[in-house]
Amino acid sequence: MASQSIEDHRSGAEVHTGQELCVRKSREFLVELGLPDGLLPLPALEEAGYNRSSGFVWLRQAAGVTHTFDSIGKQVWYDKEVTAFVEPGRMHSLTGVKSKELLIWVTISEIVVSPSGTKIVFRTPAGLGRAFPVTAFQLTPAPAADGEQKEEASN
Repeated sequence: MASQSIEDHRSGAEVHTGQELCVRKSREFLVELGLPDGLLPLPALEEAGYNRSSGFVWLRQAAGVTHTFDSIGKQVWYDKEVTAFVEPGRMHSLTGVKSKELLIWVTISEIVVSPSGTKIVFRTPAGLGRAFPVTAFQLTPAPAADGEQKEEASN
């Protein structure tokens, strides 16, 4: 099903291939959308695509992968194909992502950054959600306030 959606949105999309380029571009897409750059930690990507006119994004890798976000103690499984419709601060109609809750894997269908930008909420198809600090999913530290930058420069 995801493969068909990818083909439906491929026309007019920005498509990248090759592991290094795909990893970099997927992080750039996330940052451009106001999402944390470590949200989709897929080190072996083969293809990354973004159809800006429809807001459809896809990521393809050779095999599914499980990643543990150590700071919050959560395991997340990413399928061979991860797809979503995106808009600033939000991914919806997400496919290919599951989170381990207790002993079961729960499908994640939506990811939204709070208006304050400090929390990120993950929702299931049933609408149940769980919030975490955005910092748990950031690879690149958030820019420091002006006062902090001056302090560092003077040290």
